[in-house]
Amino acid sequence: MKRHQIRFGIALLTLGVLAMVPAIRATEPPEVDTNGNVMGEPAALGEGVTVSLPLKTTKNFTLGAVTESPSEAAEADTLAKQLSNPISSLISVPFQANEDFAYGPSHNGYKFTLNIQPVIPISISRDWNLILRTIFPIVSQHDLFYVENLPKNAPLQPQNRSQDGLSDTTQSFFFSPKKPGPLGLIWGLGPVFLYPTGTHPFLGTGTFSIGPTLVVLEQKGPWTVGALMNQLWSVVIEEHRSSLSQMFLQPFVAYTTKTHTTFTLSSESTANWNNTPGDAKWTVPLIFQISQILKIGKQPISLQIGGKYYADSPRYGPDWGVRFALTLLYPTGGRPEPIERTGFVK
Repeated sequence: MKRHQIRFGIALLTLGVLAMVPAIRATEPPEVDTNGNVMGEPAALGEGVTVSLPLKTTKNFTLGAVTESPSEAAEADTLAKQLSNPISSLISVPFQANEDFAYGPSHNGYKFTLNIQPVIPISISRDWNLILRTIFPIVSQHDLFYVENLPKNAPLQPQNRSQDGLSDTTQSFFFSPKKPGPLGLIWGLGPVFLYPTGTHPFLGTGTFSIGPTLVVLEQKGPWTVGALMNQLWSVVIEEHRSSLSQMFLQPFVAYTTKTHTTFTLSSESTANWNNTPGDAKWTVPLIFQISQILKIGKQPISLQIGGKYYADSPRYGPDWGVRFALTLLYPTGGRPEPIERTGFVK
C-alpha cells in the first residue's frame, strides 16, 4: 500500500511542476497568425489548470511530424548535445524513475527510485563556470532483506519487508572552464558531498561523506564521449553505523541524430571498498537509453527511456532494471527560438 502511495505522490509532484510552467509564463503575449488568430490557445484541464497546446495550422506536416525551420532545428540539436554534457551551460531538472528487480535472498525484491537531480550552472568569472549537481533520491523498496521460510528461532527476523522514504542526498560542485581545453576536451573538477538524509536505516549510509569529483568529455559532430567519477569517504558517522569508502564511475558514449534523438550507452558503477570479504565490491549496470527533445507549450523537455542489465553486483544485488526520465530544460544563453517538434520522429 505504501508503495502505491509514494508513486501516486511522485506522479502528483511531477504533474504539479509541469502545470506550473504555463502559469509562470502566462504573462507572455500570445502568438498570432497572419489572420489575427491566437495560436497555442490554452486548453482547460480543470479549474485553475491549463496547458498551452503548440498547434499551428500554417505549418506543413510530413509523416506525422512538424516541419522545422533551420533555426528551430539548430536549437533542438544544441539542447540535445548540451543534455549529453553533464557540465554544460544548461539549467535542467530531471525526474528520473528507476525500477530494479531480483533483489534479496529470494531474488523477488524490487526497488523503485525517483531521482530529482537539478543541474544549475553559475558563471563565476569571465572564463569559469561553477556547475551545481544535486541528486535527491526518493525510494520505495520491498523484500530486499526478506528471507523466505526463516525458522522462528533464527537470530535475524526481518519484520519490516518494505521501506519508503528519502535516501542520502549527493551534491557535486564542478569548476569548469567555459571554453574547451586542448584537443577539444571539456572538463570539470571539484568536491562532492554525501548528506545523511535517509529516513530509514535501510535507505541511507548514516554518514556525512566528502571527496573529489571529476568529469572529462569530448563532443565532436553527433558524438559525445566521456566519463564522470567521484570518490567518497565518511568524515562523520552515526552511532552503530559503518564507515563509507565508495567510488562512482560513469563512462558514457552518446550519439545524437538529426531528429534530435540521442542514443546513449553508459554504466553507473559503484565500488564499495569496505564490503565484507568474499562479497563483490562492484555494482556494474550496463545502461542503454533513448531520449528525445520536444516541447510542451513553450517549455522544452526531454523524454528518456532505457533498460539496465547488471553485469556484476554484490550478493543479493539486482539483475536488471528499467528507467524513464522527464527533464525540464532552461537554456541560459538568452531566450531560444521556438521548437515546433511536438512528438517523436521515426
